[in-house]
Amino acid sequence: MLIGILQTGQSPETLRADMGDYPDMFVQLLAPWGFTFRTYRVETGQFPEDVHSCEGWLITGSRHGVYEDHAFLPPLEAFIRRAMAAGVPMVGVCFGHQIMAQALGGRVERFSGGWAVGAQTYEFDGRPVRLNAWHRDQVTTPPPGAETVATHPFCAHAALRYPAGFSVQAHPEFRDAFVAGLLETRAPGVVPAPLIDQARAALGQPNDAAFVAGEIARVFLGGRAPADTGPLQQPPLPQD
Repeated sequence: MLIGILQTGQSPETLRADMGDYPDMFVQLLAPWGFTFRTYRVETGQFPEDVHSCEGWLITGSRHGVYEDHAFLPPLEAFIRRAMAAGVPMVGVCFGHQIMAQALGGRVERFSGGWAVGAQTYEFDGRPVRLNAWHRDQVTTPPPGAETVATHPFCAHAALRYPAGFSVQAHPEFRDAFVAGLLETRAPGVVPAPLIDQARAALGQPNDAAFVAGEIARVFLGGRAPADTGPLQQPPLPQD
């Protein structure tokens, strides 16, 4: 099954050589299901010819806000609406979660409570799910037809399910080593120091990225329950 990755941003250059770019992380996350992938750099104007060019779509994270003025956002929103209307499976993560909601009539805002960084525990369909997060914006009003399936006191609409789609605010593709790198390169001077310390203290603990990867695979497989692949193996954290 061919999955098109709609890349809306890049990982920090200082981390990319060792840990890959965002598409690489999703390829690794979804490797157990044997999907093939094609990446489109929509941030630079590279769009698919048609919503049926791939059998499913995945929208990555980005440093941009969905409410900002960027040339690639209107055509991306139009593509989302066409794909969803056609019933082509679509998944959005972080920025992807937000742009899907906005394109389909929801509302995204910068959260007055500040940042969420590092491991967070969400209530996902009634079960606790621990995932890495990195965001300040969030969906505040889901679009018509979307069902909220994960919540957090900090983020009321942490995951949404659509008739042919799924989106999640957190980052199942972010391994702890990458979060550790972000805490060193992007957080200082931007994220409050106590949150950085808290995120560092949570590194190395088990999380539920494999569970969410299974939910993503389920969407691409047309609702069929994916095989249980067990926990994802985390690479060792960098040593000081």
